[in-house]
Amino acid sequence: MIEKKQVVQQEERAVIVGLIHKEQSSERQVQEYLDELVFLAETAGATTVKRFTQKLSHPDRATFVGKGKLEEIKDFINGRNINLVIFDDELTGSQIANIEKVLNVKVIDRSDLILDIFARRARTAQAKVQVELAQYQYILPRLKGMWSHLERQGGGIGSRGPGETEIETDRRIIKDKISLLRKRLAEIDKQSLTQRKDRGEYIRVALVGYTNVGKSTIMNLLSKSEVFAENKLFATLDTTTRKVVFDQTAFLLSDTVGFIRKLPHHLVESFKSTLDEVRESDILLHVVDVSHPQYEDQVEVVNRTLHDLKAFDKPSIMIFNKMDLYEQQTFDKWLADDIKQDILNQLKENWETRTQGNCVFISALERKNIDELRQTIMDKVVTLYRERYPYKSEYFY
Repeated sequence: MIEKKQVVQQEERAVIVGLIHKEQSSERQVQEYLDELVFLAETAGATTVKRFTQKLSHPDRATFVGKGKLEEIKDFINGRNINLVIFDDELTGSQIANIEKVLNVKVIDRSDLILDIFARRARTAQAKVQVELAQYQYILPRLKGMWSHLERQGGGIGSRGPGETEIETDRRIIKDKISLLRKRLAEIDKQSLTQRKDRGEYIRVALVGYTNVGKSTIMNLLSKSEVFAENKLFATLDTTTRKVVFDQTAFLLSDTVGFIRKLPHHLVESFKSTLDEVRESDILLHVVDVSHPQYEDQVEVVNRTLHDLKAFDKPSIMIFNKMDLYEQQTFDKWLADDIKQDILNQLKENWETRTQGNCVFISALERKNIDELRQTIMDKVVTLYRERYPYKSEYFY
């Protein structure tokens, strides 16, 4: 039986590596990705000491970066108590093995790091199975190169066929494990589908957005519940659904897992049942951290993911959160009040035009403009109830 080791240990010191190539033509874009990678490493418990970048026409097949850059990383690591190197792009098993041979430290990529964070954050049986399935799917094609990341705990009689190598045995074990996890997840999905069908005729509203934009904080404000919220990436993995009542208008509100750039494909596939909450919702509340320097890029990432999920054309409201931080970062104390107001008005008018008026600007932490948010949601919910059930009035009277 193969057991997966925890990828990142607490208080590990790491360097991160990014590549500027034809699919990432801008150095600025790569630095933005690395900023996020630093936050991911911090979320997993590692401290980033330095970042390295290299410009190549395409990744090196053997070592991803060039041999000269690899030697530069090796020289930096020596004597600095650094035990982890994190690459921003996905590595093959042979690349991992080749890089580790040169650097003599543990090497992981962005996908492995995200999977590790998901494994730490999983709480429910469903989330644990989803993450475990994604981990094994990630490991399988990299088995040869990732041997150092796995522990063997014996095979026993009947576990190995004639002439089989250890890696072939492990590959078979992993395939059997994947098959078993898929069956278990299918059973859980069936139960989840039954639960969703049992929710009756309520309008269903789902919070979506990039990770760490404040979805869980907004969930707590709107539903008056205590959903775990933390200033770290992927604080919430498990979908939470609450019945919410605004002025006698009842609907179901769900908090969902946050999206991120370069989200591992296997993770999206494994979390299909969790993302069904988004697909089957009637209204989307797209939460945006307007204080983030690249918030428009994050909006695009979420929109692309929603498009891939075939959930892009649903009625939606964009919630621009963290306006308090936006004002702190944008305005200095000497700026005149009328100029501040002009800048805020320009921001709001721009997005009101782009969203046809379906947007609200709030600070969930300071509870600013929450009444307008509630009213905007209620108007949208009531309109849908009246369209769907024109002869029923108990939902909105």
